[in-house]
Amino acid sequence: ADRSGHYREMAIRTDWPAGGLKPLWKQPVGGGYASFVIADGHAFTIEQRGPQEVVAAYDVATGRELWTSASKAVFRESMGGDGPRATPTWHDGRIYALGATGELRALDAATGATLWRTNILDDAGASNLQWGMSAAPLVVDDTVVVLPGGSKGNSVVAYDRATGKRAWSALDDTASYASPMLVTLGGVRQILVFTASRLVSLAADSHTELWDFPWTTQYGVNASQPLLLGNDQVFVSTGYGSGAAAIQLTKEGERFSVRELWRTNLMKNQFTSSVLHDGFIYGLDESILTCLDASTGARKWKNGRYGYGQVMLASGHLVVLTETGELALVRATPDAYQELAKFPAIEGKTWNHPSMSGGYLLIRNLSEMAAFDLRR
Repeated sequence: ADRSGHYREMAIRTDWPAGGLKPLWKQPVGGGYASFVIADGHAFTIEQRGPQEVVAAYDVATGRELWTSASKAVFRESMGGDGPRATPTWHDGRIYALGATGELRALDAATGATLWRTNILDDAGASNLQWGMSAAPLVVDDTVVVLPGGSKGNSVVAYDRATGKRAWSALDDTASYASPMLVTLGGVRQILVFTASRLVSLAADSHTELWDFPWTTQYGVNASQPLLLGNDQVFVSTGYGSGAAAIQLTKEGERFSVRELWRTNLMKNQFTSSVLHDGFIYGLDESILTCLDASTGARKWKNGRYGYGQVMLASGHLVVLTETGELALVRATPDAYQELAKFPAIEGKTWNHPSMSGGYLLIRNLSEMAAFDLRR
């Protein structure tokens, strides 16, 4: 829920059988790279079904489809693939879903009824990105924040979450692919935005810029989530040879100063995100699982080829969803790489992030989805 990749709701089962976990259910799903958001026993995602982007609600325990909300839109991209990218956001009985071409819908989570809709690219006068709108909407107080990347103060735009009316906007940056995050650093609530050229912070109340950290990559791709290392430190990592860095923030009046603590080329998160556990960072350096000391950036180990998959932290273990649709369980320890289990879960290219709630693990890719019971 805090976009840290850390599942804290309850302890999960870590004694996975040698033959793999048996799915509660497995069934087809529409195309695209969104994940699930789970609430009240329902799982919500956005899929490409023919000429339409479809927000769908499923029953977590059975996989039964509960409702759909369709909008005519098709995003095609030959290198990455077609379909919507941004995971929907649930808040207070509503779903906020963003399509790859900028269609933002507010839906009733119980029925799928449309409450309001707008196209954030049209509204901000912005062009779409090469790989489409990918940042999940972020609810901040009474607004929903999105990243169209428009100029003239239209890079970050917030809409009243009840009515859909524009509430405020800020910055002139070109957008990138990471999702905005609501965090507290130095005792100040702020919104972190990873643009195409920098990590920048906006005050949650005044929406003014608090600090920034330049970070440029090839093609303007900053796709991984910033990772909080403490109440005044942040970690960033990207692919294309860029590597990673940790920064220290110091409050100075109404703003913050930024000091780089360390930088390394030993962790390159292409479009996955790292996680933090007991002072150590775990993530995919391109396609190989790696552990870094969060205080120094020194590598503790590098092992396990999982392709361009995704990593989630739960109960002191790493749940890794590989690029080929396998699920792996790895102990989160700096001592050594310890893979405890791995088995094929779904078939096909899998770039979608796993989701977990109530001890249920949900995964999906371009064509298949499945659920596993990890309750102890």
